[in-house]
Amino acid sequence: MSKVKPLVSVIVHTKNSEKTLEKLLTSIKDQSYTEIEIIAVDNFSSDRTYPLLKKYTRNVFRHGPERSAQRNFGADKAKGKYLLIPDSDMILTKDVIRGCVAAAENNARVKAVVIPEKSFGTGFWAACKTLERKCYENDQSIEAARFFERKTFHSIGGYDEKITGPEDWDLPQRIRSKGFVIGRIKEYILHDEGNLRLFTVVRKKYYYGLKLDAYLRKHPFRNNLSQTIYFLRPAFYRNWSLLLSHPFTTSGMFIMLFCEQVAGFAGFIKGRNQV
Repeated sequence: MSKVKPLVSVIVHTKNSEKTLEKLLTSIKDQSYTEIEIIAVDNFSSDRTYPLLKKYTRNVFRHGPERSAQRNFGADKAKGKYLLIPDSDMILTKDVIRGCVAAAENNARVKAVVIPEKSFGTGFWAACKTLERKCYENDQSIEAARFFERKTFHSIGGYDEKITGPEDWDLPQRIRSKGFVIGRIKEYILHDEGNLRLFTVVRKKYYYGLKLDAYLRKHPFRNNLSQTIYFLRPAFYRNWSLLLSHPFTTSGMFIMLFCEQVAGFAGFIKGRNQV
């Protein structure tokens, strides 16, 4: 790594995020890598999100209508050589940014970096989501990059603002298509699922399904079977021993996935009919 430490712009996008936001902001401030600026883009929250952001950074903006647009707006305001784009319900372990910068600085072909995630939360459905997330570790078809070289991010067009949900896959796929490399670090992001409810998960997947057609028009269904059809994901078959060791939670996980699949398909049908 160069002796001159490059600036990293952390783009924090929010919408009524007061329950989890301060943990994210604190984890950014507590990073072992110190050359950081925080760019916050709030989607007109009605709770205490906006004043919380003001406690941690002067770079607070309001912009919508969706997270892809917020992320792109934040990237336009950023000054860093690199961008880190976590969700507001995440916590960075202390060496995440240091690891990402090292991965990018030590290999000129690395233009984006995957940070593995661990879920945590309270209640049965949070345990199911935690088990699901554990199966996805090291699965390139599921894990998505959250750290980018800013120049490459802009040259590739940033996030597709017509997509919500699959945009996390779309951007890295476009980066790879240009011949660039996506790296991976060992440090984790912790994903706070809270007291997760099945209805919450189903509603989210329905909402994401509304924009799935726009994603599949860019990335044909036959090339994304394991992303679109949950039960075809190799991660579950690779981790059969892990799933068998937690039979009750595994049963709940597959029930949850089935409900998500149905909701996503219903959203897809509705979204396609609205085009």
